[in-house]
Amino acid sequence: MKALKQFSIPFTGLKLGKHQFEFDIDKSFFDAFEYSLVKDGVLKATVELDKQETMLILHFQIEGTVQLNCDKCLAEFPQLIEITERQIIKFAEDNLESDDLEIIVLSKKESAIDVSELIYEFTTVAIPYINKCEQVNKECDQEMIATLTKLASGSTEKEEEQNDDPRWAALKKLK
Repeated sequence: MKALKQFSIPFTGLKLGKHQFEFDIDKSFFDAFEYSLVKDGVLKATVELDKQETMLILHFQIEGTVQLNCDKCLAEFPQLIEITERQIIKFAEDNLESDDLEIIVLSKKESAIDVSELIYEFTTVAIPYINKCEQVNKECDQEMIATLTKLASGSTEKEEEQNDDPRWAALKKLK
């Protein structure tokens, strides 16, 4: 996770009020997460940290493109992403769990917060469930669709040939 070290925000030395941080996200960011849905992309994340006495409020603005694969023809295409999110961080001495997904509870001993996982989660959730070339006004690769159709239809014919066992043919005649 050495590539994600730059996404740590030290908040102990900051004065009360708003502070802005900018992060550039590229392929190395997504490579740091195992089993990432996104393999490549160019994004810019702006994090506004509002430091208060007992908590931190983070406002995320993430914009850019990620490379996705079409579910229909397997072609790669760029998908625009625009995300605006908020995360609240509270400090506590003992109970470090929160039922609210928008609130993270940190120990008072913490001096920095790593925003890489938050940025990754926000980006992953913003990706459409079904990815098609039509989303970006691009036509699917017809050659690949024809190949996939040919392979799909060829496999069912082979299965039918394998199921034609002479013993079963004799049993089918009994009907």
